[in-house]
Amino acid sequence: MQKIDGKITAAKIKEEIAAKIQEMVAAGGRRPNLVGLLVGHDGGSESYMMMKTRACEQCGIRSSLIRMEPDVTQEELISKINELNRDNDVDGFIVQLPLPKHIDEQAVVEAIDYRKDVDGFHPINVGRLAIGLPCFKPATPSGVLMLLEHYCIETRGKHCVILGRSNIVGKPLANMLVQKAYPGNCTVTVCHSATPNINEMTRQADILIAAMGSPGFVTEDMVKEGAVVIDVGTTRVPDATRERGWRLCGDVDFATVSPHCSFITPVPGGVGPMTIVSLLHNTLLAATGEVYKK
Repeated sequence: MQKIDGKITAAKIKEEIAAKIQEMVAAGGRRPNLVGLLVGHDGGSESYMMMKTRACEQCGIRSSLIRMEPDVTQEELISKINELNRDNDVDGFIVQLPLPKHIDEQAVVEAIDYRKDVDGFHPINVGRLAIGLPCFKPATPSGVLMLLEHYCIETRGKHCVILGRSNIVGKPLANMLVQKAYPGNCTVTVCHSATPNINEMTRQADILIAAMGSPGFVTEDMVKEGAVVIDVGTTRVPDATRERGWRLCGDVDFATVSPHCSFITPVPGGVGPMTIVSLLHNTLLAATGEVYKK
């Protein structure tokens, strides 16, 4: 069994991004500019935005954070989004989800200029992804593919089973892994809460990707010997032995499953670091116009 180290992989890719940005600046170009828009004071969202800010600094990307109170109206939020859409100095921006319940998240996502949608959630980017056209790809699925490529894991002709059908992870991952590319060329099965006999499906997987948000869901009896297991789940579970009173838990029971795998990602330290790196990569692409001409 080989553990897939997302921290080491992310650090290497950050170095590559930083080198490209340094070349851009040396050639007279400006640094890429990423803006984050945070509504409310959710602790998890706050922490995540701070990690993104630090990662931008490490790579030489300009970044800023716009804060809005939780009682902001949808109209006010979309007005701010339109300002960012029109600002030529902003290469990409993200609206941190989830949003307060009184705001229609889909309406907010659709208000973002798809050419600055470095989260890859706008319907135009989602549609282009589905048919294999250049686009900004969602960060977490992109991070999964980066790990598969970095560890030279064969995907062509492999049966990939994805647990979870979210618009953020499961669906885009299925679209990406079925494409005629590497990583890709997989036969993909997507399982979810209405799938009968999930255990039978997961035991067929050469590559098993768990993205359900259900701690410890995948157990050793669900995994084929020698499978590649990618754990996207990240849930805080109570843990009285930890000073903070909780620990992060993945969707995979790592202790029992890992002995049966050829490769496996831990939680934390697996897919998580790659999500932020993928966002930085999209920001670089936005600044250079490699996806959509500026």
